[in-house]
Amino acid sequence: MSLIEAAFRFLCLLVLLGSGFPASNYTVSHEYCVLGAGPAGLQMGYFLSKSQRDYIILERNDGPGSFFDMPDLLFQRMTRELYPSADDFPRYLSMFVKELGLKVKYGTDVGRITAADINGNQGYVLTDQTGVSYQCSVLLVSTGLWVPQQVNFQGSDLVEGYESIPTDPEVFRDQSVLILGKGNSAFETAQSILGRASRIHLYSPSPVRLAWQTHYVGDLRLEDIAIVHRAREEGKQRRAKKGHQAALKGNEPLYLTLSELLEEQSGKNISGQNLPSYHTDNFSLRQPYDRVIRCLGFSFNFSIFDGSARPPQSTGARGRLPAVTAWYEGRGTPNMFVLGTAAHSRDYRISAGGFVHGFRYTVRAVHKILEQRYHNIAWPATKFPVTQLLPWILRRVNEASGTYQMFGVLGDVILLRGSHCEYLEEFPLQALPQLHVLSGLPISDQGLLVLIMQYGLNQTDTLGPGRAESEWTKAWKSKFLHPVLYYYNTVPTEKNMRQRPVGWPLPRPDALHHMVEDFLTEWDQPISHTQPLRRFLEHCLGADLRAFYAESCFLLSLTSRAPPIFCRQGYLRKQGIVGNHHLWKHARDAGLMEDHQGDSEPGDDASLPKFLKQTGGVVMSMMNYELFDLTQNLMEPKT
Repeated sequence: MSLIEAAFRFLCLLVLLGSGFPASNYTVSHEYCVLGAGPAGLQMGYFLSKSQRDYIILERNDGPGSFFDMPDLLFQRMTRELYPSADDFPRYLSMFVKELGLKVKYGTDVGRITAADINGNQGYVLTDQTGVSYQCSVLLVSTGLWVPQQVNFQGSDLVEGYESIPTDPEVFRDQSVLILGKGNSAFETAQSILGRASRIHLYSPSPVRLAWQTHYVGDLRLEDIAIVHRAREEGKQRRAKKGHQAALKGNEPLYLTLSELLEEQSGKNISGQNLPSYHTDNFSLRQPYDRVIRCLGFSFNFSIFDGSARPPQSTGARGRLPAVTAWYEGRGTPNMFVLGTAAHSRDYRISAGGFVHGFRYTVRAVHKILEQRYHNIAWPATKFPVTQLLPWILRRVNEASGTYQMFGVLGDVILLRGSHCEYLEEFPLQALPQLHVLSGLPISDQGLLVLIMQYGLNQTDTLGPGRAESEWTKAWKSKFLHPVLYYYNTVPTEKNMRQRPVGWPLPRPDALHHMVEDFLTEWDQPISHTQPLRRFLEHCLGADLRAFYAESCFLLSLTSRAPPIFCRQGYLRKQGIVGNHHLWKHARDAGLMEDHQGDSEPGDDASLPKFLKQTGGVVMSMMNYELFDLTQNLMEPKT
């Protein structure tokens, strides 16, 4: 080899390594490998980048598919349309990657994933189309569902796939089309060719399910159902124009028959007598079709995993998804987590985990679990006095989006610790038995509260009479999405979780409170929402959670061995609000406090000696400390 040739190869190697694209048969090591640059993968990349972790996002295509966080990265920068164009989303994601500086390697088609021992723990090795290997301690799979779902039957090779049909509706002019499937993709396809095709039929073994009735966004949406009404009218109009059936040039018409009629002859010698119309002359699909289109959805790509790394198929969703634990780790595949649509087996047909507005919150929950397991960083929790629990819960039910979008799947957990509590946001409910391990927080013996959003258990006609409950005393009958609090003396066990009542997101609690459904989804009214919630919290905590003016706290501290906790945590520690004429009158008129002073003004408080009022705040501040010490001594048990 000449010196010039050797120098040229050395320079090529430097350029290759410097560009971030390693040579073939090269191994690159990272702590985290994120497979797929869709919305879930990019969001996890955002969290890993924010935590300054060693990660790489591998994407087989030449651009991202997804989204998220910063205020100036809202999707409104792309379009303000309620139903934006599909092309707007990839452009937004490209902007998301660029502005956040995420580490994404495009054009990397991973074809094989194997398990490997890495530092005594199970890790994974990913090999791409060029032979480059990526070794990682933790694998985060966010590939989505992209393998077309197919059904094998006699003549299935003549069926076209949703993923490959022409997008120009003029191609279908004057053709009769049969669409297999009754989901959103089937109705979208039908709607796009409506007005061109001479006849459109949709066929599937299951009935149409409407999203506004099932509360599941994967079912048929309102904008797609319009074809049902339009098709009736267009069918009448086109009857006069049809004339004769057109066939694809060079292709024969496609006839449908029943499998049991073919089985009698083992699929041989098929003739007109094998068709259902020969046996039943009003068979609904007796006319031939020019095209049959398959719109049966997509499934997870299991083929890239070898036996050592392949997660099992889910029992639900017809096995199209990988089976995962309650904390989204693959079953039997430690240190492999499944994100996004692929993790929808946890809440299939229950919540929104298979859609971007839902899994953006489950991805965040998984990141918190990763931080605790691999970096010993506990789940973020806010600690505050129990006197602040009521307003905190009201703020969460009115503002939190994670528990609202992932209803019945993510919930807020409140760990009760006597006079204080710790508040964890958006914890996976089914993982509650592993609360201590996954959160890294100690569990006290004083109980816990779980706040979730929940639909009523009984199905109802969402557009019919009696569809809503407005009386707060019957809040447990609420049918629409509403807040529900579960109180447990101890953390539920795995057995409790398995044996929970049918349709319940959690085991039967020691106490339960429903906040009545609200048309405006604003739970802030004093009688219907706040007061019932306060009474429930007082029952669980065994404490009076009412708020008192400083004058009332002073009186209660002198006359009670155990003044309310609001006074102990506020007034006796030099905090609290002094009442004035308007505040006192409003409180008395509303029945919120007793009239200890008769008609006297707060400034003329007869319960205070004149010389105390003249001394001002210094003496009162000293009295606060003395009263606090006296109260503490009275409350301490005698030995």
